[in-house]
Amino acid sequence: MKTDLTSMTLPEMGQYFEQIGEKKFRAKQVFAWLYRGAANFDEMTDLSKDLRQKLEELAEIKKLVIERVQVSKTDGTKKYLFGLSDGNLIECVFMKYKYGNTICISSQAGCRMGCQFCASAIQGLARDLTPSEMTGQILAVEKDTKEKISNVVVMGTGEPFDNYDNLAKFIDIIHTKEGLNIGLRSITVSTCGLIPKIKEFGEDYPQVNLAISLHAPSNKLRSSMMPINRKYPMETLLQACREHAEKTGRRVTFEYALVKNVNDSEKDAEELALKLKGINCHVNLIPLNKVTEREFHGTSRQDAERFQYMLEKKGIQATIRRELGSDIDAACGQLRLKNNG
Repeated sequence: MKTDLTSMTLPEMGQYFEQIGEKKFRAKQVFAWLYRGAANFDEMTDLSKDLRQKLEELAEIKKLVIERVQVSKTDGTKKYLFGLSDGNLIECVFMKYKYGNTICISSQAGCRMGCQFCASAIQGLARDLTPSEMTGQILAVEKDTKEKISNVVVMGTGEPFDNYDNLAKFIDIIHTKEGLNIGLRSITVSTCGLIPKIKEFGEDYPQVNLAISLHAPSNKLRSSMMPINRKYPMETLLQACREHAEKTGRRVTFEYALVKNVNDSEKDAEELALKLKGINCHVNLIPLNKVTEREFHGTSRQDAERFQYMLEKKGIQATIRRELGSDIDAACGQLRLKNNG
Protein backbone atom coordinates (compact mmCIF):
# COMPACT_ATOMS: atom_id res chain seq x y z
CA MET A 1 0.00 0.00 0.00
CA LYS A 2 1.32 3.43 -0.92
CA THR A 3 1.90 6.08 1.75
CA ASP A 4 -0.69 8.87 1.90
CA LEU A 5 1.45 12.01 1.98
CA THR A 6 -1.56 14.30 2.22
CA SER A 7 -2.41 12.95 5.69
CA MET A 8 1.02 13.91 7.06
CA THR A 9 1.97 16.97 9.05
CA LEU A 10 5.20 18.65 7.96
CA PRO A 11 7.28 17.10 10.80
CA GLU A 12 5.87 13.66 9.93
CA MET A 13 6.76 14.19 6.30
CA GLY A 14 10.29 15.17 7.31
CA GLN A 15 10.66 11.88 9.19
CA TYR A 16 9.24 9.98 6.23
CA PHE A 17 11.79 11.44 3.82
CA GLU A 18 14.62 10.47 6.16
CA GLN A 19 13.21 6.93 6.37
CA ILE A 20 13.30 6.56 2.59
CA GLY A 21 16.88 7.83 2.46
CA GLU A 22 16.23 11.41 1.35
CA LYS A 23 17.18 14.78 2.80
CA LYS A 24 14.69 16.13 5.34
CA PHE A 25 14.40 19.50 3.60
CA ARG A 26 12.72 17.78 0.63
CA ALA A 27 9.62 17.46 2.81
CA LYS A 28 9.11 21.23 2.78
CA GLN A 29 9.27 21.29 -1.00
CA VAL A 30 6.75 18.46 -1.40
CA PHE A 31 4.48 19.83 1.33
CA ALA A 32 4.35 23.21 -0.39
CA TRP A 33 3.54 21.59 -3.74
CA LEU A 34 0.71 19.54 -2.22
CA TYR A 35 -1.01 22.63 -0.84
CA ARG A 36 -0.51 24.56 -4.03
CA GLY A 37 -2.73 21.88 -5.51
CA ALA A 38 -0.22 19.67 -7.32
CA ALA A 39 -2.09 16.74 -8.87
CA ASN A 40 0.95 14.47 -9.26
CA PHE A 41 4.67 14.26 -8.52
CA ASP A 42 5.67 15.22 -12.08
CA GLU A 43 4.39 18.75 -11.40
CA MET A 44 6.99 19.13 -8.61
CA THR A 45 9.63 20.55 -10.93
CA ASP A 46 12.20 21.46 -8.25
CA LEU A 47 12.60 17.75 -7.39
CA SER A 48 14.96 15.53 -9.37
CA LYS A 49 13.47 13.10 -11.85
CA ASP A 50 14.78 10.18 -9.77
CA LEU A 51 13.08 11.47 -6.61
CA ARG A 52 9.81 12.05 -8.43
CA GLN A 53 9.96 8.47 -9.76
CA LYS A 54 10.73 7.17 -6.27
CA LEU A 55 7.77 9.01 -4.78
CA GLU A 56 5.53 7.71 -7.56
CA GLU A 57 6.44 4.17 -6.53
CA LEU A 58 6.18 4.64 -2.76
CA ALA A 59 3.60 7.35 -2.11
CA GLU A 60 0.37 8.88 -3.37
CA ILE A 61 -1.44 12.20 -3.48
CA LYS A 62 -5.05 11.53 -2.52
CA LYS A 63 -7.70 13.62 -4.25
CA LEU A 64 -11.44 13.86 -3.78
CA VAL A 65 -13.77 13.31 -6.71
CA ILE A 66 -16.55 15.89 -7.10
CA GLU A 67 -19.75 13.93 -7.69
CA ARG A 68 -22.16 16.82 -7.70
CA VAL A 69 -22.29 20.59 -7.11
CA GLN A 70 -25.38 22.58 -6.17
CA VAL A 71 -25.17 26.35 -6.67
CA SER A 72 -27.57 28.75 -4.99
CA LYS A 73 -29.21 31.18 -7.40
CA THR A 74 -29.76 33.66 -4.58
CA ASP A 75 -26.29 34.09 -3.06
CA GLY A 76 -23.78 31.90 -4.93
CA THR A 77 -23.32 29.42 -2.10
CA LYS A 78 -22.00 26.10 -3.42
CA LYS A 79 -22.65 22.70 -1.91
CA TYR A 80 -20.29 19.90 -2.95
CA LEU A 81 -20.80 16.16 -2.83
CA PHE A 82 -17.54 14.18 -2.91
CA GLY A 83 -16.95 10.50 -3.58
CA LEU A 84 -14.32 8.73 -1.48
CA SER A 85 -12.17 5.80 -2.64
CA ASP A 86 -14.28 3.29 -0.67
CA GLY A 87 -17.60 4.48 -2.11
CA ASN A 88 -18.61 6.67 0.83
CA LEU A 89 -19.92 10.18 0.18
CA ILE A 90 -19.20 13.40 2.06
CA GLU A 91 -20.16 17.02 1.53
CA CYS A 92 -19.00 20.55 2.21
CA VAL A 93 -20.29 24.07 1.63
CA PHE A 94 -18.51 27.11 0.13
CA MET A 95 -19.86 30.50 1.25
CA LYS A 96 -18.89 34.03 0.29
CA TYR A 97 -18.84 36.79 2.89
CA LYS A 98 -17.59 40.37 2.86
CA TYR A 99 -14.66 39.38 5.07
CA GLY A 100 -13.61 36.44 2.86
CA ASN A 101 -14.52 32.99 1.65
CA THR A 102 -15.57 30.36 4.18
CA ILE A 103 -15.75 26.60 3.80
CA CYS A 104 -17.77 24.33 6.08
CA ILE A 105 -16.22 20.87 5.95
CA SER A 106 -17.22 17.40 7.13
CA SER A 107 -15.09 15.44 9.61
CA GLN A 108 -16.83 12.05 9.30
CA ALA A 109 -18.85 10.11 6.75
CA GLY A 110 -22.11 10.09 8.69
CA CYS A 111 -22.43 10.62 12.43
CA ARG A 112 -23.23 8.49 15.47
CA MET A 113 -24.42 11.25 17.80
CA GLY A 114 -28.09 10.74 16.88
CA CYS A 115 -29.35 14.33 17.11
CA GLN A 116 -33.06 14.21 16.29
CA PHE A 117 -33.21 17.23 13.95
CA CYS A 118 -30.08 16.45 11.92
CA ALA A 119 -29.87 14.74 8.51
CA SER A 120 -26.26 13.67 9.18
CA ALA A 121 -27.29 11.15 11.85
CA ILE A 122 -30.06 9.36 9.95
CA GLN A 123 -27.84 6.61 8.51
CA GLY A 124 -25.38 6.55 11.43
CA LEU A 125 -21.60 6.66 11.20
CA ALA A 126 -19.86 5.02 8.23
CA ARG A 127 -16.31 6.00 9.27
CA ASP A 128 -13.94 8.77 10.30
CA LEU A 129 -12.32 10.94 7.65
CA THR A 130 -8.55 10.99 7.31
CA PRO A 131 -6.65 14.30 7.47
CA SER A 132 -6.20 14.14 3.67
CA GLU A 133 -9.96 13.76 3.18
CA MET A 134 -10.54 16.85 5.31
CA THR A 135 -7.86 18.99 3.64
CA GLY A 136 -8.98 17.56 0.30
CA GLN A 137 -12.32 19.32 0.63
CA ILE A 138 -10.53 22.68 0.82
CA LEU A 139 -8.17 21.94 -2.06
CA ALA A 140 -10.95 20.66 -4.33
CA VAL A 141 -13.15 23.69 -3.67
CA GLU A 142 -10.29 26.16 -4.19
CA LYS A 143 -9.47 24.46 -7.50
CA ASP A 144 -13.12 24.46 -8.61
CA THR A 145 -13.91 28.05 -7.61
CA LYS A 146 -10.42 29.43 -8.37
CA GLU A 147 -10.76 31.39 -5.13
CA LYS A 148 -8.75 31.34 -1.92
CA ILE A 149 -10.46 30.16 1.25
CA SER A 150 -9.62 32.23 4.31
CA ASN A 151 -11.93 30.74 6.96
CA VAL A 152 -12.55 27.09 7.80
CA VAL A 153 -15.47 25.81 9.83
CA VAL A 154 -15.53 22.14 10.90
CA MET A 155 -19.28 22.04 11.25
CA GLY A 156 -20.48 19.75 8.46
CA THR A 157 -21.33 16.07 8.69
CA GLY A 158 -19.88 14.30 11.72
CA GLU A 159 -18.78 15.10 15.27
CA PRO A 160 -15.21 16.50 14.99
CA PHE A 161 -14.23 15.55 18.54
CA ASP A 162 -15.28 11.96 17.83
CA ASN A 163 -12.40 11.99 15.32
CA TYR A 164 -10.03 14.06 17.45
CA ASP A 165 -6.61 12.77 16.38
CA ASN A 166 -7.34 13.26 12.67
CA LEU A 167 -8.93 16.65 13.42
CA ALA A 168 -5.76 17.74 15.23
CA LYS A 169 -3.55 16.72 12.31
CA PHE A 170 -5.90 18.52 9.92
CA ILE A 171 -5.60 21.76 11.93
CA ASP A 172 -1.81 21.46 12.06
CA ILE A 173 -1.63 20.84 8.29
CA ILE A 174 -3.82 23.76 7.18
CA HIS A 175 -2.16 26.14 9.66
CA THR A 176 1.39 25.32 8.55
CA LYS A 177 3.04 28.25 6.78
CA GLU A 178 4.33 26.03 3.96
CA GLY A 179 0.82 24.60 3.53
CA LEU A 180 -2.45 26.53 3.39
CA ASN A 181 -1.21 29.02 6.01
CA ILE A 182 -4.67 29.54 7.53
CA GLY A 183 -4.57 31.36 10.88
CA LEU A 184 -5.74 29.47 13.95
CA ARG A 185 -8.22 32.24 14.73
CA SER A 186 -9.73 31.71 11.28
CA ILE A 187 -10.63 28.11 12.17
CA THR A 188 -13.78 27.12 14.08
CA VAL A 189 -14.59 23.65 15.38
CA SER A 190 -18.08 22.67 16.45
CA THR A 191 -18.98 19.94 18.94
CA CYS A 192 -22.21 18.63 20.38
CA GLY A 193 -20.52 18.48 23.77
CA LEU A 194 -17.82 15.81 24.28
CA ILE A 195 -16.50 17.36 27.48
CA PRO A 196 -13.15 15.50 27.84
CA LYS A 197 -12.24 16.59 24.31
CA ILE A 198 -13.33 20.19 24.95
CA LYS A 199 -10.76 20.29 27.75
CA GLU A 200 -8.08 18.66 25.58
CA PHE A 201 -8.88 21.03 22.72
CA GLY A 202 -8.45 24.05 25.02
CA GLU A 203 -4.97 22.81 25.91
CA ASP A 204 -3.96 21.92 22.35
CA TYR A 205 -5.56 24.75 20.36
CA PRO A 206 -6.41 27.71 22.61
CA GLN A 207 -6.56 30.11 19.64
CA VAL A 208 -8.99 28.03 17.55
CA ASN A 209 -12.63 29.06 17.92
CA LEU A 210 -14.91 26.67 19.79
CA ALA A 211 -18.59 26.34 18.89
CA ILE A 212 -21.07 24.29 20.90
CA SER A 213 -24.20 22.80 19.35
CA LEU A 214 -26.57 23.58 22.23
CA HIS A 215 -30.06 23.83 20.70
CA ALA A 216 -32.03 23.71 23.97
CA PRO A 217 -32.29 25.68 27.22
CA SER A 218 -32.86 22.72 29.58
CA ASN A 219 -31.57 19.22 30.25
CA LYS A 220 -34.96 17.63 29.63
CA LEU A 221 -35.44 19.18 26.20
CA ARG A 222 -31.81 18.82 25.15
CA SER A 223 -31.76 15.13 26.11
CA SER A 224 -34.84 14.52 23.96
CA MET A 225 -33.18 16.24 20.99
CA MET A 226 -29.53 15.28 21.53
CA PRO A 227 -28.72 11.90 23.16
CA ILE A 228 -25.19 13.09 24.09
CA ASN A 229 -26.80 15.24 26.80
CA ARG A 230 -27.64 12.11 28.79
CA LYS A 231 -23.90 11.39 29.13
CA TYR A 232 -22.73 15.00 29.49
CA PRO A 233 -25.59 17.02 31.05
CA MET A 234 -26.04 20.66 30.25
CA GLU A 235 -24.77 22.07 33.56
CA THR A 236 -21.52 20.08 33.19
CA LEU A 237 -21.17 21.18 29.58
CA LEU A 238 -21.73 24.86 30.38
CA GLN A 239 -19.19 24.69 33.21
CA ALA A 240 -16.64 23.24 30.76
CA CYS A 241 -17.43 26.11 28.36
CA ARG A 242 -17.04 28.68 31.15
CA GLU A 243 -13.63 27.22 32.04
CA HIS A 244 -12.60 27.10 28.37
CA ALA A 245 -13.46 30.78 27.84
CA GLU A 246 -11.62 31.82 31.00
CA LYS A 247 -8.53 29.75 30.22
CA THR A 248 -8.19 30.70 26.54
CA GLY A 249 -9.58 34.23 26.68
CA ARG A 250 -11.67 33.28 23.64
CA ARG A 251 -15.42 33.71 23.33
CA VAL A 252 -17.43 30.49 22.97
CA THR A 253 -20.15 30.39 20.31
CA PHE A 254 -23.35 28.54 21.14
CA GLU A 255 -25.25 27.31 18.10
CA TYR A 256 -28.98 27.23 18.61
CA ALA A 257 -31.17 25.81 15.82
CA LEU A 258 -34.61 27.32 16.25
CA VAL A 259 -37.27 24.64 15.87
CA LYS A 260 -40.87 25.79 15.57
CA ASN A 261 -42.93 25.09 18.72
CA VAL A 262 -40.08 23.09 20.26
CA ASN A 263 -37.36 25.46 21.56
CA ASP A 264 -38.35 28.92 20.30
CA SER A 265 -40.70 30.35 22.94
CA GLU A 266 -40.07 33.44 25.07
CA LYS A 267 -39.77 31.15 28.08
CA ASP A 268 -37.05 29.18 26.26
CA ALA A 269 -35.17 32.41 25.54
CA GLU A 270 -35.38 33.51 29.17
CA GLU A 271 -34.20 30.13 30.44
CA LEU A 272 -31.33 30.05 27.94
CA ALA A 273 -30.19 33.55 28.93
CA LEU A 274 -30.19 32.54 32.59
CA LYS A 275 -28.08 29.44 31.86
CA LEU A 276 -25.51 31.37 29.81
CA LYS A 277 -25.15 34.30 32.21
CA GLY A 278 -21.52 34.91 33.14
CA ILE A 279 -20.01 32.95 30.23
CA ASN A 280 -17.99 34.89 27.65
CA CYS A 281 -20.15 33.77 24.76
CA HIS A 282 -22.19 34.56 21.71
CA VAL A 283 -25.35 32.79 20.51
CA ASN A 284 -25.69 31.99 16.83
CA LEU A 285 -29.40 31.52 16.13
CA ILE A 286 -30.09 29.25 13.16
CA PRO A 287 -33.56 28.95 11.67
CA LEU A 288 -33.65 25.18 11.13
CA ASN A 289 -33.35 23.99 7.53
CA LYS A 290 -36.13 21.57 6.63
CA VAL A 291 -35.08 17.91 6.59
CA THR A 292 -37.67 15.81 4.74
CA GLU A 293 -36.95 12.72 6.87
CA ARG A 294 -37.55 14.62 10.15
CA GLU A 295 -40.77 16.10 11.50
CA PHE A 296 -39.23 19.36 12.71
CA HIS A 297 -39.82 22.74 11.05
CA GLY A 298 -37.78 25.92 11.27
CA THR A 299 -38.90 29.02 13.14
CA SER A 300 -40.04 32.02 11.10
CA ARG A 301 -37.68 34.97 10.68
CA GLN A 302 -40.01 37.13 12.77
CA ASP A 303 -39.98 34.65 15.65
CA ALA A 304 -36.19 34.29 15.35
CA GLU A 305 -35.85 38.05 15.73
CA ARG A 306 -38.13 37.97 18.77
CA PHE A 307 -35.97 35.24 20.33
CA GLN A 308 -32.84 37.30 19.61
CA TYR A 309 -34.41 40.36 21.22
CA MET A 310 -35.25 38.38 24.37
CA LEU A 311 -31.66 37.14 24.71
CA GLU A 312 -30.13 40.56 24.17
CA LYS A 313 -32.53 42.12 26.65
CA LYS A 314 -31.06 39.70 29.21
CA GLY A 315 -27.49 40.66 28.28
CA ILE A 316 -26.63 37.73 25.97
CA GLN A 317 -25.15 38.68 22.58
CA ALA A 318 -26.96 36.94 19.73
CA THR A 319 -27.12 37.05 15.95
CA ILE A 320 -29.28 35.26 13.41
CA ARG A 321 -27.23 33.36 10.89
CA ARG A 322 -27.63 34.46 7.29
CA GLU A 323 -29.71 31.86 5.50
CA LEU A 324 -27.19 31.09 2.78
CA GLY A 325 -28.05 28.44 0.24
CA SER A 326 -31.70 28.28 1.22
CA ASP A 327 -32.67 27.12 -2.29
CA ILE A 328 -30.34 24.10 -2.25
CA ASP A 329 -30.02 21.06 0.07
CA ALA A 330 -28.77 23.28 2.86
CA ALA A 331 -29.05 21.00 5.91
CA CYS A 332 -25.85 19.14 6.89
CA GLY A 333 -25.90 15.64 5.42
CA GLN A 334 -28.96 16.24 3.25
CA LEU A 335 -27.24 16.04 -0.14
CA ARG A 336 -25.29 12.95 0.95
CA LEU A 337 -28.46 11.33 2.29
CA LYS A 338 -30.32 12.00 -0.96
CA ASN A 339 -27.55 10.38 -3.03
CA ASN A 340 -27.10 7.43 -0.64
CA GLY A 341 -30.82 6.72 -0.85
